[in-house]
Amino acid sequence: MIVARQYRIRGRVQGVGFRFFTHGVAVREGLSGWVRNTAAGAVEAAVEGDLEAVERFERSISRGPAGAKVEDVEITDVPPSGRAGGFFVRG
Repeated sequence: MIVARQYRIRGRVQGVGFRFFTHGVAVREGLSGWVRNTAAGAVEAAVEGDLEAVERFERSISRGPAGAKVEDVEITDVPPSGRAGGFFVRG
């Protein structure tokens, strides 16, 4: 089953390689989407793909890379677009 979700990750998640960690996990899991820093110090991401892969992605970003301290992950289900287009790190 294909699902799509958006995330807002809060904590010590900027300046620790979180976006590049997220990119690596998404590519490994075959997910489409993007990740970016916010001006408020959080990280936002959106992914689309197989439910099991998305759940593995969620477990990984809930821990983050070494040096990160994830305090909260807000998850929002969104309708899948059906477009596969890779995974991108945004500015």
